Amino acid sequence: MKRLTPIFLILVILNFSSCDDDFLQRTPLDAVSALDYFNSPDELKTYLNQFYNAANFPKYANHGSDFESDNQVALIPNRRLEGSRIVRPSGGMGFNSVRSINYFFDNYKRVEANHSFESFQQYLGEAYFFRGLIYFDLMRTYGDMQIITSELGTSSPELYNPRNPRNEVADFIIGQLDSAAMYLTSDKTGGAGRVNRWMALLIQSRAALYEGTWEKYHANSAFGVSNPNSEKYFNKAADAALEIMESGVYEVYQTGNPQRDYKDLFALQDFTSNSEVMFWRRYDNELTRGGVGFTNDRNFRMETPLGNTITKQLADSYLCIDGKPITGSPLFGGHSTLLEEAENRDPRFYQTIATPKETWKIFADGTIQLWEEAYDRLNATNDFNAPSGYIIQKGYNPNMIYHVQQYEESPGLIYRYAEALLNYAEAKAELGTITQQDIDISIKPLRDRVGMPNLNLADIITDPDWNFPALSPIINEVRRERRVELAAEGFRWDDIARWAAADELVVGTRPKGMHAGQINVNPFPVDENGFLDPLRTALPNGYAFKLDRDYLNSLPISELVLNPNLTQNPGW
Repeated sequence: MKRLTPIFLILVILNFSSCDDDFLQRTPLDAVSALDYFNSPDELKTYLNQFYNAANFPKYANHGSDFESDNQVALIPNRRLEGSRIVRPSGGMGFNSVRSINYFFDNYKRVEANHSFESFQQYLGEAYFFRGLIYFDLMRTYGDMQIITSELGTSSPELYNPRNPRNEVADFIIGQLDSAAMYLTSDKTGGAGRVNRWMALLIQSRAALYEGTWEKYHANSAFGVSNPNSEKYFNKAADAALEIMESGVYEVYQTGNPQRDYKDLFALQDFTSNSEVMFWRRYDNELTRGGVGFTNDRNFRMETPLGNTITKQLADSYLCIDGKPITGSPLFGGHSTLLEEAENRDPRFYQTIATPKETWKIFADGTIQLWEEAYDRLNATNDFNAPSGYIIQKGYNPNMIYHVQQYEESPGLIYRYAEALLNYAEAKAELGTITQQDIDISIKPLRDRVGMPNLNLADIITDPDWNFPALSPIINEVRRERRVELAAEGFRWDDIARWAAADELVVGTRPKGMHAGQINVNPFPVDENGFLDPLRTALPNGYAFKLDRDYLNSLPISELVLNPNLTQNPGW
């Protein structure tokens, strides 16, 4: 593990420094230590503010969220998917955050001398939440991981411990989030303030589902664990999600307009009173302009495809409005034009993928341009490069007043209630105990929002193009629902990894696009069926993802040299 320098609290102290009379008598900022700090609840709060940053809370970013997957494609092949990554010679593994949060746990009890536990239990809950979140990120990235719960010095013998097995790490994460849920407020908190109990349960359901599916689908491989117990994690995932669902604090956002509600959710300018959004980032140029991790220009970037597009594989996943897949529905209009593809489809299709007759730009004088003007320019310039042809509009607001390069104030959506519903449905399906009632309280609300028929457990329509024909119909359909509902929100790679699904979805495949006949300018190859095949030249044999290696990252060589008890991940 990388040797780290001591923590300095300069920026933290600056956040709340004032002009008291004794200001000049204070200890110099570069000499602040725990002896001078952690004496009040406000100081605990201020210290924890550092974890509410872009690294721990990556904002929902439509243009670049699902590119390590089969959902989106860029001009250059993704290195993980093409199997071209190499072992890093040096670099950290994210333990700066571990050390920083452990510093809190080593010192927070100083505040007990003059304050009641109730006055700071929220901040203790936040610390448990962040430690669980940090370790979940480490587990997803590296698998096995050293569990360290106190700040270590450069000579601490614990630095040379081997990695704990990933299931021990998963249990540690779940325990941290149990503690977080116990101490955090149950108030909704407006979503842009402090984390609450329900967010801890959401991440717990996410982490438990991740580990449960990982242990189930990676069993008997180099990535498996000794004595796997996937059912334990599925039950925990279902229980945590159900507690959120039964709390009544959140519900699926809808206004009764199935043709717009899903799209509008992601384009709102304020989520304070939104029923579905659990956590979001507010961008306010008066408060955060220029701050690290706070620049934002989502709508400005989404005016044009910029080489980032939705794949045909995702587009074909959307059902028709009769609840049938495109291969089995008489309502499917075909692939000749994008308008035909969108006709009679799950409204999430054209609320995620821009279609020509929808609004592209609304100017201050009321003038409107339609997306067909953008589609007419596809591939004519760099800004309009579109490898698959399918332009993404999920999260895009056409009002030009909100398009400001770098300093846009459009909010970032981070957690939403829909994930809890999907986690619950998947966990129950994996347990083999899912009932129609389970579907009615999880998948049905999401389909109701867009006017789609409910999933009927007793009458699931067979799809010859299911991604996972060896698995049960209900697991296939729950996975489809997850893919469609969470498209471009950054979940797809994690889903592929935990399902051990790269052999079905990645290896030997290439991302495809729309029918090339509808594009005026086309610099990309076309397959034998007339569809865009943008990476055919770069990947003549498809993605070369290494099934025995690429599900996890490599440990840097420098870390292995520093600690001979660390072992490299499989295949590297």
